[in-house]
Amino acid sequence: MLDDRTTAASSPTRWPAAYPKGYAVVDVETTGLARDDRIISAAVYRLDARGEVEDHWYTLVNPERDPGPVWIHGLTSDVLQGAPLFDDIAEEFGARLDGRVLVAHNAVFDWQMIAREYARAKREAPVRQRLCTIALSKELGLPLPNHKLESLAAHFGVVQQRAHHALDDARVLAEAFRPSLRAAAQGGVRLPLLECRPLTEWNDRPTALIGRQAGGGHGGYRPTSWRPSRKRPACPHPNPGRYEDGKRLKQGMRVAFSGDTSVDRELLEDRAVEAGLHVSTSISRLTSLLVTNDPDSGTSKVVKARQFGTPVVDEAAFGQLLRDVEPASGQ
Repeated sequence: MLDDRTTAASSPTRWPAAYPKGYAVVDVETTGLARDDRIISAAVYRLDARGEVEDHWYTLVNPERDPGPVWIHGLTSDVLQGAPLFDDIAEEFGARLDGRVLVAHNAVFDWQMIAREYARAKREAPVRQRLCTIALSKELGLPLPNHKLESLAAHFGVVQQRAHHALDDARVLAEAFRPSLRAAAQGGVRLPLLECRPLTEWNDRPTALIGRQAGGGHGGYRPTSWRPSRKRPACPHPNPGRYEDGKRLKQGMRVAFSGDTSVDRELLEDRAVEAGLHVSTSISRLTSLLVTNDPDSGTSKVVKARQFGTPVVDEAAFGQLLRDVEPASGQ
């Protein structure tokens, strides 16, 4: 682990009172992108209210499974074998996140990986809000050719030294976030903050333990786990139309989900399918209901739901509705 403290400089920028009092710029490297993938390294740069660095921290993490795309992150099974488990670093990691807004590039990914690791460890990540630097760059209208971290860094003249190394990625992001934050403050831009809901229910699937190489290839990494598609059987019931407030859900209704949920998303989807509902990955005019805890988040699903007039309920209300789903017509 690495811990380095620096002295924050003062800034003449007039700061909006509604802005957060501190930030935790985070980067995690992982064994892959799926829900059952694990964190193998993590870095946190703590920043004050004006984006000045207070300190930074870095650790390797033993994922207890195959390390995944070694050719990307460079962390082999041998390197990770003696690293601490996530449960061993959870308290220190949490202390560096506590009371701060989590900042990351494509923050939903980093947050979901962190939330799942804490859920596995039967703990709760002390994060209540996150800020995605991709969303912030869009709010600022930065003239970027794309939304890669390297493009954001180049825009602000930040030099990357070790791409896909959590500590250097976090440093680069912290250095690019500071001028972004100041530009937002000077322009009176509302920061695109989103709520983070820690997982309260989790069900992990078994994975290959670290060291059990699957023979050949890239250190035993299974490419098929990179972007797994979870195919469900077709819903046997016809779509009865939209959900009406105050009434029961009916088998065959098309339900979509958006944003963080307290119950692991796949568990929530499984319960919907078991109740006879059709789980949809997108919103259309045929969608019966959108479930989201962030109706003002501005995600594509929320925006389309507004456009189509799709009914919206939160996770708690949906849980209540699942208890009494009306059978499909003719049953």
